[in-house]
Amino acid sequence: MSEMPVEAKDTIRGYHAHIYYRPETKGAAAAVREQLGARFPVRLGRWHDQPVGPHPSSMYQVVFEAATFAEIVPWLMLNRQGLDILIHPETGDDLKDHRDNALWLGDKLPLKFEIFEGGAA
Repeated sequence: MSEMPVEAKDTIRGYHAHIYYRPETKGAAAAVREQLGARFPVRLGRWHDQPVGPHPSSMYQVVFEAATFAEIVPWLMLNRQGLDILIHPETGDDLKDHRDNALWLGDKLPLKFEIFEGGAA
């Protein structure tokens, strides 16, 4: 028996984009960050030069509203400068959001899902 469909508009509170970089691509990440901040109503998170949470490498987070998804994600598709990007919804279920409901631009990186076990987020 299949599950009832979930209504995205009733479930998704917003989105996170995690922009991954290495020391040699930090300049490209900075350019993408600057352009995102200038073009879109986003909240730019701190630079994390070391892995943090479930993320396997350096990154920063970009938070945006569901209403701007159709503008921001296509822009990232065309302007990511070769960077790997994880985009996931905010539904309140961090494990599912990062593991099952994620969209990747570039390479899909191995996240550390065990951080979410036992209700820790």
